[in-house]
Amino acid sequence: MKTTFLLLLIAMMPAVPSLYDFKINSLEGKSVDFSQFKGKTLLIVNTASECGYTPQYADLQEVHKQHGGKLTILGFPANNFGGQEPGTNAQIATFCQKNYGVTFQMFEKISVKGNDQHPLYAWLKEKTGKEPTWNFCKYLVRPDGTVTFYPSKVKPQEIAHEVK
Repeated sequence: MKTTFLLLLIAMMPAVPSLYDFKINSLEGKSVDFSQFKGKTLLIVNTASECGYTPQYADLQEVHKQHGGKLTILGFPANNFGGQEPGTNAQIATFCQKNYGVTFQMFEKISVKGNDQHPLYAWLKEKTGKEPTWNFCKYLVRPDGTVTFYPSKVKPQEIAHEVK
């Protein structure tokens, strides 16, 4: 009886999604299917426009230009830390383009921690046991499924050097 109940309970649990099951809107409101990133090394970054780490947008753009074939950068604006991303998606897009010439993939503003944490960040937390502690935390997701967390102070160039 216990075994049957346990099996029934397991069968009812939702399946843990794969990273490649996510579909998230870009800053422009277009759905981006993460299945297109299968087999690629990803650098997922929570960003903010009014943070001391905001100049890392320039670093991320430089890494995107130099290593775009080996490392795909995905930016996720979030207003979770100090209210440092107050803008709308359109304002964020304008800010990133005007100030840093951002051409890497940026997504709509989401929550990266707390009760309203986006499922992608819940997935990243599950994989690493860590969630963002501030703006510009980074997750390196390798094609083999391993995920490594980096705090804000680690520059994108340092991570790019680890990618072969």
